[in-house]
Amino acid sequence: METTVVEQRKDARSELAWPVSVWLPEANRFFNGRSVNVSKGGAYISVPMTTPIRPGHQIEINFPRTTSLAKQKGQYARIKSGKVLRVERKTIFEEAHIGLAVQFV
Repeated sequence: METTVVEQRKDARSELAWPVSVWLPEANRFFNGRSVNVSKGGAYISVPMTTPIRPGHQIEINFPRTTSLAKQKGQYARIKSGKVLRVERKTIFEEAHIGLAVQFV
C-alpha cells in the first residue's frame, strides 16, 4: 500500500547548512544545531537527539552572522521565533540528531 504525501509548503526552501542555536524555554537553555533548509516561512533544523522538544513548542532560532555581514546589518545574529510543527526521529541512530520542522511566527 502506497502513501501519497501532499506538499503543504507555501514558500520554496533553499538548502542552507549553517550553525544555529535553538532557545527552548521549557528547558531554559540553548541547544546547538544546524539548519538544513530555510524559507521565508520556516526552516528544517537538525539538533542533538537529547533535545527535549515536541510539536507545538515555541522556540527562538539564532542564525549567527559573519563579521562582515554583522557590520553591514548592525547585528551579529538574526533571531527568528517559530513553532515546532514536526519532530523527525528516523535518523536518530545513524546521526544522533533529530529533525525539527519549524514555522516562523
